Amino acid sequence: MYKYKITLEYDGTNYSGWQLQKNAKSIQETLIKAAQVFLNTPVEVQGAGRTDAGVHALAQVAHLESARKSSPEALRIGLNDSLPAGINILRVENAPPRFHARHHAVSRSYLYLIAHRRTAFGKRYVWWIKDDLDTKKMQWALSVFKGFHDFASFADKRLDKESSTKVNVEHVQLKEFENLTVLRIVGSHFLWKMVRRIVGVTVEAGRGRFSLSEIKQMLETTCDIPAQYTAPPSGLFLEKVLYEGESLPEIKPPICL
Repeated sequence: MYKYKITLEYDGTNYSGWQLQKNAKSIQETLIKAAQVFLNTPVEVQGAGRTDAGVHALAQVAHLESARKSSPEALRIGLNDSLPAGINILRVENAPPRFHARHHAVSRSYLYLIAHRRTAFGKRYVWWIKDDLDTKKMQWALSVFKGFHDFASFADKRLDKESSTKVNVEHVQLKEFENLTVLRIVGSHFLWKMVRRIVGVTVEAGRGRFSLSEIKQMLETTCDIPAQYTAPPSGLFLEKVLYEGESLPEIKPPICL
């Protein structure tokens, strides 16, 4: 068997998420079909992160295993020839037999884009908020989530029944651009909808609706409050999957307004 490490970007707007699902179009399924067309043999594809429906990726990582050998560049070109326009293979590398895209990843980084103005062209990639937000309060709120916490209140319990709700959030950052506020959240792993609920609660803090003590209480006890403020998927991007020895670049929004 031959194994490849694949780095890809995608627009998740019209997909049910990364993970293979019955009766729904997923990124994983689309990639598997494209690989099988090019290699003319069954393949296995596993991703480093499960992005939700409508969520995008700037650099998702997957491994592909196949009985048929290909050069990395030929595989990249062949996959892109078969994939729809919303999915693009950035890099293909030969991978060691034991490499696993998810198990060997040490961190995942997400960006969330909040727009300060209405946009005709960027609507699929931002959350436009009409209200004036207090970014100082948002920064303070975001800082509460840093560290090792039980994020039970921020998980979708229907989908994370078997998973531990304890997560180490390694880094949080908020940076302002001309017409965008960008939030970066980095962690060991994330629960379904967790990032979007962190963003939603942070935005409400920026509106003056939540104090820091109220947000801390959401982490210390299990409640349904964060679920009421789940940010839309449109503004969320899996920015980078980090492996041993890798680091993050400066925040750069994928679009400009």
